[in-house]
Amino acid sequence: MNVGPATGPQRQFPSGAEYAEALQHTQLCFRHPELKGARPELTKLGLPRAISGAFASVFSLTSAVSGRRYAIKCFTRHVPDQERRYQAISSRLARLDPAELSQPWNLGFEYLPSAISVGRDRYPVLKMEWAEAVTLSSWLDDNHAHRFAVDRMADRFEALTRDLAAHEIAHGDLQHGNLLVAGDDTLRLVDYDGMYVPALAGMGSTERGHRNYQSPMRGNDDFGAALDRFSAWVIFLSLKAIASDPALWNRLHEPSGEFLLLTEDDFKNPGGSTRLQTLLAHPDRTVSGLADQVQSLAFQPLDVLPPLALAVPKQRIAVTTSAASARGAAAAAPGTGGLPGWMTGHVSPQAAPTPTAPSDTAPDGFRTRTSLDVATAVLCPLMLIATVLMVVAGFSASPIERGVPALAAVALTTFARSRRAERTQARAALAKLTNELDQLDDPVKAAEKLHKDRAKFDAAEAKRTAAFPRAQDKLTALYHAELKEAEKRKVRKQRDIDREIDGLAEELRRALAKALTDKQSAYVRGQLGRRLIAQSPPTGIGPKLASRLAAEGIRTAADFTGYRPVQNTHYNSTGAVLVLSSGRVIDVHGIGEAKAIALDVWRKHLVASAEARQPTSLSASERQPIEQGVARRRAQLTAWRKDVESETDALRVKARKQMEDGQERLTRENSLAGDQARQQRRDFSRRTVALQQNNALHGTLSDSVEAAKLRQHGLSFVCYLRFLYIGH
Repeated sequence: MNVGPATGPQRQFPSGAEYAEALQHTQLCFRHPELKGARPELTKLGLPRAISGAFASVFSLTSAVSGRRYAIKCFTRHVPDQERRYQAISSRLARLDPAELSQPWNLGFEYLPSAISVGRDRYPVLKMEWAEAVTLSSWLDDNHAHRFAVDRMADRFEALTRDLAAHEIAHGDLQHGNLLVAGDDTLRLVDYDGMYVPALAGMGSTERGHRNYQSPMRGNDDFGAALDRFSAWVIFLSLKAIASDPALWNRLHEPSGEFLLLTEDDFKNPGGSTRLQTLLAHPDRTVSGLADQVQSLAFQPLDVLPPLALAVPKQRIAVTTSAASARGAAAAAPGTGGLPGWMTGHVSPQAAPTPTAPSDTAPDGFRTRTSLDVATAVLCPLMLIATVLMVVAGFSASPIERGVPALAAVALTTFARSRRAERTQARAALAKLTNELDQLDDPVKAAEKLHKDRAKFDAAEAKRTAAFPRAQDKLTALYHAELKEAEKRKVRKQRDIDREIDGLAEELRRALAKALTDKQSAYVRGQLGRRLIAQSPPTGIGPKLASRLAAEGIRTAADFTGYRPVQNTHYNSTGAVLVLSSGRVIDVHGIGEAKAIALDVWRKHLVASAEARQPTSLSASERQPIEQGVARRRAQLTAWRKDVESETDALRVKARKQMEDGQERLTRENSLAGDQARQQRRDFSRRTVALQQNNALHGTLSDSVEAAKLRQHGLSFVCYLRFLYIGH
């Protein structure tokens, strides 16, 4: 899936249908010599056949020049830093030495910036060699029953991941559809759009990869050489599981399903996953160990995941070159049965054998058998056989529970023996035996306590195991929520800043217009200020009235702005007052309405004359400070916008650091709790062995004391048994 908004303007690309229309005329739409005139693969309708994806359509073209078949990827959506990414990937793959690769997985790959014409514009394409192969899932449909072939495919896949790691390359979307199997059963890798190469270090990922193969912890910022590690473990587990048990393909895989054996839900909720639990409980320790590893890796950051090489002992490594092996990660130390070291902990130690009680011989001492003796003779073998069957069948119970029938047989025999008349003679010895047995712990109570303690421990462990992924999910959700909130704040602030930046042009226009208006007003006022009323009086204004006006502060045309008519109620006539530049009005003796009109007409004439001559533009020196002020404001806003981006980046880093610290803390606590749980399990094992030994000692002491006290009377337990089955 695509991730992350692109920055800057995004170019619009044609649709898949528009590309298909252009490809009907490859002689016209291409300039590249191998593509010009190439023959596209057609549908039944005679149109170029397209394989459409999230942001591109792929067409199969056969060159009219070389006859070679190519996959041509035509982009339908914007890809951030598209040209830089593809050129870096193309350059890195071109430098790979085929002799250093485990198999020819690397297909010819070339980015052509302006290769195809659609309408009036030209657009880039990717040109890749066409692989005559089938997808990994299709290959498994046909070959899952061939264990050796699937196991060899697992080794070849592991070798491919070693090749990538050795050259610090990550595909970014390892999945069944991008892993093709050629006719010789070697792998081909396709779809390099999300590939990481060292030249792209520091950039973000353009996609998340197929959801059924990616870690729940993978985010937009994950982009590096460790990008494929989780998906590699998932695919390797699937192949090894199918090689061990071909029936798993039909059992866990769905026809046409977009996964092999596990899906995204299995990684996110391992406790509720039937598929994962099936693999965890598989009798093949390689399968269960790999499943346990995948379960544990699902909630760890990608950059701390171990490489797949740790799962493969050196003797099982597929054919690789010495250079790739030297740079690859070392295989883990083999554990039990040749398994990797990390799987050793999954092999349960065998319980110590229970010591057997010594057998005593005693003389005959019993006489005629009773009905109880006969019943005991019949039931005891049946109970012993039941015990043997429970052990052989692997009945899921503790050793004590499996020994219940045998203990019942012993109890029945003891009871029957105690009912014999001869037993009266042994009461004294039995009292001593009871006294000694009282010194030992009761095996039944000890077994019950052990069972309760184990049940309490198992419940606590189940709760802890379930809480760990939930806590991981909570941290991840908090991280993404903080990223989302930071992004919302950034967008909001940048939108406000962009609005201000967009308004600077109008602000500059208004400022320049105001400056010009102020300049024109100043010019007009200056012209009016030079026209004295006394020197060029209006019509009807003599020297006497001019003096009166001057006495009131009106000497020039600039000193007043007009007049207002007023009603003179005393004389029942209309007079006038003059309005000064300050807005104050004055009544000048001798200035009636007619003379006020004359003054106003005289002033308006002067204003019109001045306005006709007023400046119509600002000089460069007058414009400069205004433009500089707006430019400073633009620079300030631009800096603020960058600060918002930097602030958001800092928040992202802080949120990621908090998540990583939280994940590290949780992992550390979970690891410590796991160590304590393993120690507790060892304690339970020791208690179980001690309980078995105590139980055995209990029986041994009983038999030994019984024999010692009753040997002279011929009434030992063994003698009684012989009496039951032989009669003497």
